[in-house]
Amino acid sequence: MPDSGTAPAPSGGWPATLDRTLGALPADAPGREVWQALGAADLIRPVYRDGTAAAGVRPDRLGRLLAAVDARFPVGTTLAVCVQTATALPLLAGDPAAAGPLAGALTGSGVVALAATDTGSGSDLTGMSTEVHIGAHGLRLDGEKRWITNATVADHYLVLARHRPGQHFTDFTWLTVPATVPGVRVRPADTPFFTGSGVGHVTFDGVRLARSHLLGRPGRGLPGFARCIVNERLAGALWAVALCRRALDATLRMLRTRAHGGGTLWDLDAVRLRHARCLVQLRLLDALTRELGDRIARRHDSGAAALLKAAVGTTVDGVLAECARLQGADGFAADGAHRLRAQAGVFGVGGGTTEVMLSAVADAAPALLDELRAGS
Repeated sequence: MPDSGTAPAPSGGWPATLDRTLGALPADAPGREVWQALGAADLIRPVYRDGTAAAGVRPDRLGRLLAAVDARFPVGTTLAVCVQTATALPLLAGDPAAAGPLAGALTGSGVVALAATDTGSGSDLTGMSTEVHIGAHGLRLDGEKRWITNATVADHYLVLARHRPGQHFTDFTWLTVPATVPGVRVRPADTPFFTGSGVGHVTFDGVRLARSHLLGRPGRGLPGFARCIVNERLAGALWAVALCRRALDATLRMLRTRAHGGGTLWDLDAVRLRHARCLVQLRLLDALTRELGDRIARRHDSGAAALLKAAVGTTVDGVLAECARLQGADGFAADGAHRLRAQAGVFGVGGGTTEVMLSAVADAAPALLDELRAGS
């Protein structure tokens, strides 16, 4: 992917330092441990243009980072790194109220959990019930956030809450909440998936904070989120390409070594065609990601991000389902393709469901078709 920024690489080259740093960690390292190592080696800042989260992500560096983490660690660990890098840190950047949490996250000494998804409302953020009362002398926060990545290991929560009744986009605001303040309770999510992600549910019961914990002006919550969520959709596509490539590679190696008749399973035309169809779909997703990556990162193009996210949701499930079938009984192993496919369901949910993304694509259909005109 073309270079998208000018951040200097650490001594020895950023990719080489990245590989050495991750290679020194145990293969089951959780998200927080990986994040600490990345920050300590100054490998997080170069993911952003000019080394600044406020300037936006570099698709080439972000893709390289996620692919390197995915290649070595559990899906949950990659998820923990992805959400912070793509969404949480850009949201924190540029606001004095977030200087402390941002500095800690960039150096790896702190972890920030993005707490947007509400109890009951899911991804319908305008239906959330978490509420912050903004008084003359301070804030009071009440509510519950569910399925929050890094919830159980966070030092700070970046919380989206409503500050007045209604569903208008100006009714919501962000605030930073230290994990240690009275009234914050965390419990791990009851799931066998996403090991290493620290996923959990967070309750805020009468949490009292100074007004300095507000992030930006009240009412700017959803516009700010809309600007940064495109990064997460791009990050999801970059990660999806790496994950599907890894799954297809593992499947190919298995097929080429599994004896069948006088040869191997790979000698069967039906098997080769099924794998080839998946490879075609993956290359199409990779091409779309490369085409739209810089446009999303630099221009925060929500239509392009929706198009890419919709492609991810359908491609990942189709590719991993076929890998699971081709692997036969081995696909049901503890770390087999069926488990990977189940966890990869997050690509069709996180950052907006595939159906919501397809609806956004339909809304933009005339413009998207015009882009395909000859010479455009």
